[in-house]
Amino acid sequence: MLLVAVLLVGLAGAAVVLRPGPVAGWLGADPTPSAAAPPPEPDPSPVLAGPDAAAPEPTPAGVRAAVEPLTGAAALGSRVNVSVADVVSGESLYAKGGDDGTVPASVTKLATGVTVLKARGPGYRIATRALAGANPGEVVLVGGGDPTLAVDKSGFYPGAARLDTLATQVKQALGGTAPTRVVVDSSLFPGPVHEPGWDADIPTGGFGASITALMTDGARRDPVRARKTFADSHGAAERYAEPDLAAGRSFARLLGLPEGGVVRGTAPAAAGATASGAPTPGTELGKVESLPMIRLVDIMITDSDNVIAEALARQVALARNQQASFTGGAAAMDEVIGELGLPADEISLADGSGLSRSNRISPSLLTDLIAVAGNGTHPELTAIFGGLPVAAWSGTLGTRYESTDTAAGAGVVRAKTGTLTGVHAIAGLVTTRDGRLLTFAVLTDRAPAGDPEVTRAALDQIAGALASCGCR
Repeated sequence: MLLVAVLLVGLAGAAVVLRPGPVAGWLGADPTPSAAAPPPEPDPSPVLAGPDAAAPEPTPAGVRAAVEPLTGAAALGSRVNVSVADVVSGESLYAKGGDDGTVPASVTKLATGVTVLKARGPGYRIATRALAGANPGEVVLVGGGDPTLAVDKSGFYPGAARLDTLATQVKQALGGTAPTRVVVDSSLFPGPVHEPGWDADIPTGGFGASITALMTDGARRDPVRARKTFADSHGAAERYAEPDLAAGRSFARLLGLPEGGVVRGTAPAAAGATASGAPTPGTELGKVESLPMIRLVDIMITDSDNVIAEALARQVALARNQQASFTGGAAAMDEVIGELGLPADEISLADGSGLSRSNRISPSLLTDLIAVAGNGTHPELTAIFGGLPVAAWSGTLGTRYESTDTAAGAGVVRAKTGTLTGVHAIAGLVTTRDGRLLTFAVLTDRAPAGDPEVTRAALDQIAGALASCGCR
């Protein structure tokens, strides 16, 4: 709750980004320096200005005049659906096909992030456990759905839980009993591991993976190389076809066992204590926990991490007593959106990442989600903004909004992007010239073939127009 409070201070108005600075005082350290203490660091400087509470709200006519001429750009194709709304008042300022379900691509991750923060809370951590198996020395590695779990300190995700830590716990818990075999229990996610609506190249193209309850490094085969090549490859990396078995083999190696003996199975039910004191079947031998949910959402949004997105959709399912599968996650997300008082009939999902072309979300639902997260009525949802890329500065917007036609949005647009062949989308926040905070969503799912950068630039011109006008 303290972390959430800090976010509320830092994200007041949902549009402030701070460069790294001192955090000790934020976390409750003694603010009184000792005689030998170094001078305090200066406060971090804002990258984006906070919204002006007295800023005039744009008018629908003003927004229409700024936006509508740009929606007809040939680069956007034959179907362009748009929604613009005021964050504070929630008033719709412009809509073109605003309530029409549109293929959202990775903008789907905004819905995944909001619903998992509502269902699990920003501080929730996903556990990976090791239990005593049915036979002496047998260890069952139980996946809880943490996609960021690492093998060791060379993992892909900084600060992730690690199997080498868990192996040390297991050895201590076993005492004099030597490990004999590793059984992998990934039954929490019942499958299928690939969504039927995914394009044929997604499971092997480096951006998707088999979704299992146990994996390491988002199923990446070589996390060290994946980190080094992340920028050049746009995050693509070779993935394991069977991530759960790969994780089990790494765990067996850490326990000093042959990797070839790893099998799938299920953990036994806990039994009573034995006279010898040896761990009985089902006894917990160790546990490691993921980064808190707020960080997992940050990574998912900033890096557009599809594997994390699918894992988080399943966390929504588990929190709402649904099956932790593609269909269960979609049903649970729909349920949570209804709990937030939003029109659940304007979203129809097949996955949590946006890789599926079967997904449909209306632009107005996206702006509603962002407004609900930013208007203060649900403080736990403000965490969605921390990972949003900033125009011309970070993430998927780091190299956008640099042309004359879009530069007005640099530094004042924060948004999630989405791209599939023929599909381009962007949704997020923009601060107007007068300091008013707006939420916007622009989705096109019939974009022409050709250079996708041209289509992206046409999308960016719309947000840039909102940034440059008072729209009154």
